[in-house]
Amino acid sequence: MDVDAEVVVVGAGLAGLRCAAVLAAAGREVRVWEAADEVGGRIRTDVVDGFRCDRGFQVLNPAYPELDSCIDVAALRLQPFGPGVGVRRERGSVVLAHPLRAPSRLPGMLARRGVRPGDAVALARWAYPALRPGHLKHSPGEDTTLVAALDRCGLSGELRRVIDRFLSGVVLDDTGATSNAFALLLVRMFALGVPALPEDGMAALPRQLAASLGDRVTLNRRVADVTASDGGWRVSADDGATVQAREVVIATDATAAAQWIGGAAVPTRGVVTDWWATDHAWTGPPMLFVDGRSGARGPVVNAAVISAAAPTYAPPGRHLVAASALLGRGDPEPAELQLRAHAAEILDVDASDWQPVIRHVIPDALPVQPPPLTVRRPVRDASGLWVCGDHRDTASIQGALVSGRRAAAAVLKALS
Repeated sequence: MDVDAEVVVVGAGLAGLRCAAVLAAAGREVRVWEAADEVGGRIRTDVVDGFRCDRGFQVLNPAYPELDSCIDVAALRLQPFGPGVGVRRERGSVVLAHPLRAPSRLPGMLARRGVRPGDAVALARWAYPALRPGHLKHSPGEDTTLVAALDRCGLSGELRRVIDRFLSGVVLDDTGATSNAFALLLVRMFALGVPALPEDGMAALPRQLAASLGDRVTLNRRVADVTASDGGWRVSADDGATVQAREVVIATDATAAAQWIGGAAVPTRGVVTDWWATDHAWTGPPMLFVDGRSGARGPVVNAAVISAAAPTYAPPGRHLVAASALLGRGDPEPAELQLRAHAAEILDVDASDWQPVIRHVIPDALPVQPPPLTVRRPVRDASGLWVCGDHRDTASIQGALVSGRRAAAAVLKALS
């Protein structure tokens, strides 16, 4: 069989880039075709008037184990958020510091009204498996929904609202239907590392992966067809380009992958993020804030003055604010004024001078992760196509990178 490349990877998101990099490092001839004008998939950074705005508001947790094997983390020059979460109360705000990273603040937090000792004990009971190596290995029958697990531990009051709302902004689910085992995996990562933002934006992560691939990556090339041909695969693009390959890896998001591989598409959850510029300096801590008040006050699940943690995200003398709201399938987008008003309440500031920078609407931001937690899904379809992405492992940067590596290892075995 005459081939133009041993492997074609469709999609230059994290999973596809990781897969291609492993294949290239093993000496295989690989090509990556990407429909967009930039690598990264859902991890992109728009620069608007000097402001860096990551699509959908994302952070990087340096504790993700897979990073050390494929990313020069130091070169990203990470700018960390504060260790904890800011909470808007009925009167003013309070910081709930990370108990493992700021243990001296724990007595003060428990002494404040709103955090009851019984709820602190309940939270510790729920989070305990995440803090003990080896205790997160659940059998499928042991996993349950996040809401059921928190109910079982007796967590209530303000602390319950904070946990619910903080995690809803991470997994993009405010129903509590997410796998408890997955939530605990995330809690473990938060215990081991402080989320941060690269100096040049989150786009620096996929760009670093792509740098090792050089001209193996072709942008603005959308794959139109993948057909079995002469013992391999013929890949055709909508610009007329074709390539013959021994193996093809589908490395798109869950929705796009469904057109190439068998089975129904993995359901996804969406998010809307608004970004604003302001001339007023932020005097609060560089943290993500949630609404800890009882009752629904607005659509925002989290808000932050991004430039307080990451000064490179705003021009000198200016400041950048972001707020996110969940976007259910078929739901209308919340108005910018709604997000602005609620974000201002959460941050306890006057937003009259906030100037809109950009709005990001990401309908397929993350694949759902219901119980039982299923990781390491098969990387080969019945048709013979390979597949990778965060929808094949965990819905996270870690999951995308692991999935890409697993797919590459399987392809290398098939080629040998």
